[in-house]
Amino acid sequence: MKFTGTENYVATDDLQMAVNAAISLQRPLLIKGEPGTGKTLLAEEMASALGMRLIPWHIKSTTKAQQGLYEYDAVSRLRDSQLGDEKVKDIRNYIVKGKLWEAFESDEQVVLLIDEIDKADIEFPNDLLLELDRMEFFVYETQQYVKAKRRPIVVITSNNEKELPDAFLRRCFFHYISFPDHDTMKDIVDVHFPNIQQEVVRDALEVFFDVRKVPGLKKKPSTSELIDWLKLLMADELSAKVLQEGESSSALPPLYGALVKNEQDVHLLQKLAFMARRRG
Repeated sequence: MKFTGTENYVATDDLQMAVNAAISLQRPLLIKGEPGTGKTLLAEEMASALGMRLIPWHIKSTTKAQQGLYEYDAVSRLRDSQLGDEKVKDIRNYIVKGKLWEAFESDEQVVLLIDEIDKADIEFPNDLLLELDRMEFFVYETQQYVKAKRRPIVVITSNNEKELPDAFLRRCFFHYISFPDHDTMKDIVDVHFPNIQQEVVRDALEVFFDVRKVPGLKKKPSTSELIDWLKLLMADELSAKVLQEGESSSALPPLYGALVKNEQDVHLLQKLAFMARRRG
């Protein structure tokens, strides 16, 4: 069982090696990288390539580790007891299974995605140490152990907004997705737009990487934003000449709103373009 990328996902040799190493070691694969570099998409494509079901758990700032295991719905049980419902006699009717429980009880091996773990509280990773290590947990309300029938392939993504605990990092196989170089980015574009004019790709990539190189940029455009931008360029049937010249009125790339996401960066690019014209 080897992951070599898919028709829809360009995986570098280093990334393929990391995925396969994590699978061989049976350890969670911790993926870090800039937002928009395909970390979440990697888990989806892994599941597709390996013929497995994907169970995604998207983490929010309010998410608690316990929610991934199960939750006891005491409010519903109290309401049902007041109504005289017979099902209150069985507490199992009020146990809401979480994503880890769903992955553990699956008869087939699955890919479990814990997406953007750094959004949660700092204690969140520590609270899952035992469960991810031993692949089991205890349900206190029913006095039962839930143990994984087939050890899931766990993919954990992080945008590096918070430092993760050392004890958690020790249990993971780590890989940082470096931002794609020019050639890799061209391969990614070709996957998404197989029939696009190569002249447009060449000029678009030149503009894209020039924008990323601008010093002081608050948010550099990502891979996903490049794809969105190209989609708009193709929809508007903008020629390569227009792409090269840009919008004379603003000295910014056409449809720049797909690449630049805040007013500070817009003003910075306009200022740099003005200074370049002055020097010219």
